[in-house]
Amino acid sequence: MITKVEHIGIAVTDLDQAEKLYEKLLGVKPYKRETVENEHVITSFFKTGETKIELLAALDDQSVIKKFIEKRGEGFHHIAFATDDIEKEMKRLKSEGFELLHDQPKRGADNKLVAFIHPKSAGGMLVELCQEINNGHKK
Repeated sequence: MITKVEHIGIAVTDLDQAEKLYEKLLGVKPYKRETVENEHVITSFFKTGETKIELLAALDDQSVIKKFIEKRGEGFHHIAFATDDIEKEMKRLKSEGFELLHDQPKRGADNKLVAFIHPKSAGGMLVELCQEINNGHKK
């Protein structure tokens, strides 16, 4: 079951510049910057109240963020939903007709297991499922 909006992902070209912009906009500094090698991205997380914003910048030319920005420009990239059982939620969504981008969850940023739903099966929006790794998973 999906329990809440976990974060909103925003694709940016220059992470340093974007962090300065969001510091001014939100009135808080990022709480974490993290490189996710397997996705070829650098992330920066902000939290204000219960809301988290993830800025995503390309680490190299292999990054899906680089390709995304070349195609669509900077801006909204994905919405992430939290779940207590990502594997069960993946099975449920697949049975409902959603196309998953991979068969198993993988390690993502911010101590999460993640899985993505293809935008073509989710109304044109990239959807991420997130589960805290320490919540019953040892991956």
